[in-house]
Parts: sequence; structure tokens; C-alpha cells
Amino acid sequence: MSQPQTGVLRAPAEQVHAEELARLAERDGNARPPGWRLSPRAVRSFILGDDKLGVRRKFFGDDPLIDRCIVTLMSNRGLLLVGEPGTAKSMLSELLAAAISHDSGCTIQGTAGTTEDQIKYSWNYALLLNEGPTPRALVRGPLYEAMRTGRVCRFEEITRVQPEIQDCLISLLSDKVLHVPELTGADANVFAARGFNVLATANIRDRGVHEMSSALKRRFNFETVKPIADRKLETQLVREQTEQLLRHAQVDVELAPDVVDLLVTAFNDLRQGVTGEGTVVEKPTAVMSSAEAVAVGYAACLDAHYLGNGTVGGEHVARQLIGTVLKDNPDDGKKLRHYFDVVVRPRAQRHKQWQRVLEARKELER
Repeated sequence: MSQPQTGVLRAPAEQVHAEELARLAERDGNARPPGWRLSPRAVRSFILGDDKLGVRRKFFGDDPLIDRCIVTLMSNRGLLLVGEPGTAKSMLSELLAAAISHDSGCTIQGTAGTTEDQIKYSWNYALLLNEGPTPRALVRGPLYEAMRTGRVCRFEEITRVQPEIQDCLISLLSDKVLHVPELTGADANVFAARGFNVLATANIRDRGVHEMSSALKRRFNFETVKPIADRKLETQLVREQTEQLLRHAQVDVELAPDVVDLLVTAFNDLRQGVTGEGTVVEKPTAVMSSAEAVAVGYAACLDAHYLGNGTVGGEHVARQLIGTVLKDNPDDGKKLRHYFDVVVRPRAQRHKQWQRVLEARKELER
């Protein structure tokens, strides 16, 4: 598998997985929708893995969800991935765009300050003043480029954008044409090329979200990305994703299986509000997603490598877990102390790694 350049902090999916995409394209004898770089079957293999072609699984969760997403992106409706924060909606969006268009960079990042011209087009004002409204003075936005070239346009955090700005998508998704009234003739209309579609994401519990209009909702198929329910799959995900981050950072630290199991167990306890032994605990308001578990695992490895003796233990996981739980609501400290007292303490009597977790409890009293 090709790796991104060492000087790049994070390369796009089509570069990171370039060799896999090339192998899939070479062996892909199935029918492709117009404008797609791979067939739907190959797109599925890219995301869910293909052992025969040496393509690894990248999304862990609901496999039928991937099939529904692919079918939607072949249709005349956009796709909206919704779910809790940290459920890999953005990662799935990037992987789908990389497989279908071989370009995941045609992206709009939704914020409260996103404007319509950032989505569609704006102007080079120096050229505009000198030449007037000409195609040369036009600055194409992500949606303009996606329509012109027949690519998937990603719209991240669409519900963070003001509703009146969101609604500029209604006519674009219905008529598949973008009007530029300042221009004349053939340049005044951009008709969507085959392969164009919009793939949006939205958090269902994040702060600062806006309700979408019913007209815009009708232009999208909604798919909910749920947290991973299978402990085995989540453990595999956390291990693989953490090891990938460590390789990219050129940090030679081993994340032992018992430490990964401890990390996934703690996140499951706090996410579900009940432990495997049946002990009920209060769920923190902080997001306890698989993505957060990967971040905690990676930070624990960096802690052990740069500030410790190079061996990752329960104390490193515990320190990073405390920071994750307390970052949203200070009141979650009480819930975490309760978790340490009624869950971690009994486990510490039976398992060495949990004993090392318990030693970090004193940091909650600072």
C-alpha cells in the first residue's frame, strides 16, 4: 500500500490508497455508471475490503449501509450521512468520493459563516474591475467544479450552514444546472456532467445545527451511520487506525493487545452506561466514539514514547481518557470518579493493566 509523503500531515484518501485504487480499476470488469471511475462493486470492495486483491477494509460497521450509499449516489438524489459525532461519517464520505471520482478534495466545509459564493462561485475582483464579468474573472467554487467535471461534491457539516444558504442546493439538485447570471451565452449555464452528485454529512447532536427545509430534505436520501456495535470489529479498527497513525508519525511503539482491549472496554462501558459485568454507570456527555478511542490510543502511545519508557500501559490510556471525558462538561468529572471507584477499582484487583489505570485516578482530584 502506498503511503503519503512524510512531509504531508494528512494526504487525501486517493493518494493514501492509490495502489489499491489502481488494482481495483485494472481488475474491474463490471459495468460502471457514467462518470464513475470504478464500478459499484469495486467501490464496495475498496471500502469493505477484498482479500484476493489485497485491499484492506477501511469502514467497520454496517455493510448494507455501504450498498445503500452507493445506490443513492448512482441516483438523481444526493446522499446525506447523519449520526453521532465520531461515527466516521466524514471518513466514509471521503472514501466514497475517492473511489467514485478518484478525487475527494472537491469539498465544502460547512460553518455558520459559509456563504453562497463559497459554495458556487465568486469573482477575481481585480479582473472583474478590469474586464467586467468574464469566464476568466470567475472563481469556481467546489460545487461549480463538481458539476463541470462530473465529480462527487462533499458538503461537510451541512446543518451548520444557515438555512437560506443551504437552500441554494435545491435547484442545483433538482435541475442539475448552475446559473451564472453575470455571464452571457453558453457560459451563463453550467450543466452537470455525468457522475455529479452531492454527498453531505450532518451531526445529530452537535451544537449550533440548523434544521433543513423540507424541500431540501426531499432532494437527499438520509442514511444513519451508527456506532460500531461489534466489540471485535471496534477493537480491530482501533488497533489498525492507531498503528497507521504511528507509522505515519514514525513512532516505533507497540500497542499491546491487552492495552487495546482495556481502551475499547472503557469506551464501551462509558458509551453504553453499563459494563460487561452488569454494573450501571452514568454516561458522560462527552462523545465516546470509536474515533475518540483511536485518538486516545494514539495520544497514549505518544505519551509513552516521548515522555515515558516506550511501553504503553493503562496509566497512559487513563490520562488521555480523563482529558477526553472532561473536555465538554466539567460535571462529567463526578461520573468519571464514580466509574473509577465502582468499575476500575474491582478490576484493578484482578488485572495489572487496570491497576495502572486506577493509579491515574489522583489526576481527577487536581
